Amino acid sequence: MDEAQARDVLATAGVLPGTAPDVRLLALGENAVFAAGDLVVKVGRDAELLDRARRELDIALWLAEEGVPAVRAADPKALLVEGHPVTVWHRLPDPVRAAGPRDLAELLRIVHALPLPRSFTLPPRELLGGVERWLRLAGDAIDPADAAYLRERRDGFAAAAAALTPQLPPGPIHGDALPRNVHIGPDGPVLVDLETFSADLREHDLVVMALSHDRYALPAESYGAFTEAYGWDVREWAGCGVLRGARETASCAWVAQHAPVNPKASVEFSRRVESLRAGDAAVRWYPF
Repeated sequence: MDEAQARDVLATAGVLPGTAPDVRLLALGENAVFAAGDLVVKVGRDAELLDRARRELDIALWLAEEGVPAVRAADPKALLVEGHPVTVWHRLPDPVRAAGPRDLAELLRIVHALPLPRSFTLPPRELLGGVERWLRLAGDAIDPADAAYLRERRDGFAAAAAALTPQLPPGPIHGDALPRNVHIGPDGPVLVDLETFSADLREHDLVVMALSHDRYALPAESYGAFTEAYGWDVREWAGCGVLRGARETASCAWVAQHAPVNPKASVEFSRRVESLRAGDAAVRWYPF
């Protein structure tokens, strides 16, 4: 799904005010995210994401009831428009500054202290669950040998992750714990992108920032601020390497789905696969 296709779905849904030129694309990844007026709309890539979109709305309501600062839904129901899930959200005020690792850590402490919701069930963190779909969407844009290699890695790390003994008690997690999923408004930090909320090892949320340090050049002082604010460094845990390997596998496959329409994604996918094949944990990975 490219921007033009997502805009066609958005126009058919008819959920945003204003004319097409007034609608701004904020992000294009698993979802195309558009804004106009006081609303934000997320258009999912395909119908397989409908259940996840519905669950994200349940999560938003639950977090509101628990008093957790997070994005709020403007419509409690997800639509399916031309095979794409569509959800509508209240637009947040303009940010007063960029979010940092410390902001994320403070929100994670709140999330990790929550009990499980009573009105619905949070799924386990299927970190590797999207690999097959992403590789399928990549199609002929990637080498079949690379796809086979990632499937093999997926299976190996899935088995290893299932056997882990956690250091922290399992419970609610965000699932994609990065500063980009924190919005700093006039009232402080707010969590966004709730679709990967899960009930699983809390270490999942902490490995994300460890990988940011190792692969994406997060400065050591920034990572130190994160671990200081959270109160623990996941790298001290024996299972860290397993969750890191699983996330690297998923992150590589996620890029693959963009390769058919984005040459930069194709280059980045190749970089990531080559570094995994070589076992080189120091190769820098880049957004595209």
